[in-house]
Amino acid sequence: MPTLPTLRQLAYLVELSERLNFRVAAEAQFVSQSTLSSGIKELETLLGVQLVERDHRSVRLTAVGEDVVARARELLAAAIDLTEAAQSATRPLSGPLRLGAIPTIAPYLLPNVLPALRRAHPELKLYLREDLTDRLLERVRAGGLDVALIALPFDTGDLYVRVLFKDEFWFVAREADPAVREKDVALRRIDSGDMLLLEEGHCLRDHAIAACGSRRGTSASRVEATSLTTLIQMVEGGLGVTLLPGITLDAGILKGTRLVARPFSPRPPSRTLALVARRTSPRRADADLLAEFLLEEHRRSGRAGIRAQRRHSQRRDVS
Repeated sequence: MPTLPTLRQLAYLVELSERLNFRVAAEAQFVSQSTLSSGIKELETLLGVQLVERDHRSVRLTAVGEDVVARARELLAAAIDLTEAAQSATRPLSGPLRLGAIPTIAPYLLPNVLPALRRAHPELKLYLREDLTDRLLERVRAGGLDVALIALPFDTGDLYVRVLFKDEFWFVAREADPAVREKDVALRRIDSGDMLLLEEGHCLRDHAIAACGSRRGTSASRVEATSLTTLIQMVEGGLGVTLLPGITLDAGILKGTRLVARPFSPRPPSRTLALVARRTSPRRADADLLAEFLLEEHRRSGRAGIRAQRRHSQRRDVS
């Protein structure tokens, strides 16, 4: 058998491909710059090819280097799966679990479910990362995350997908807006030119455009927000209207505002929440257990949230 690269050498190369800076990559791997540089040179010598182009101003991968990095990611992910499979074979939801979640889900769904999860599984050490969907999926595939909480539709490739529930969109506007005088809103009457959206990269933006963006020949908002909090402030400021997912209303996102939420009719647009993991991951069973916690919390908080939202709307109707 030929001499094989070590996992450490492959990890150094993958880190460098992400940072394109030897010093920063070395810090991320908790080694000295000379150690990381030597490790990559040893890898190049072992493989007999140049993987990295170096000069005083920049670092870039060669074409062969790009291919080796892609294969190295798969090998490292498989090694992580092997280790975790051995460690968690008899203890579900124990030890470190790296969970990713998108910003339009994490703050609104997880705070209520995490305390119950900790009580039921005290040996679980949960590490949460909030990021956009495409970056979360990349980390899942590379082994940097065990599970990710995302919203569909989204291209998940060959990942394992555990569907959770539909999250319906509500129309949100200032209480003086004529559209909220009725108990519900006809989607076909919404002018997408007035619709405020999140900036590029957020899947919620794509879902909102799919729901109503093309109905009036417009697929992009004239004003974009970086977060749902900013989006609400913009609507309060009279810049337009928006769509909000039901879980954000259940979490009280409109509390303290003068905004009104109305359901759509006859068929409300929605997104679908789901957990994703690698098909070969030993944490797939943990993903299913986590899904049960999320579903139970949704059933509980959803009922309370609908009641609260109805009270909120009724108060606005009276005023």
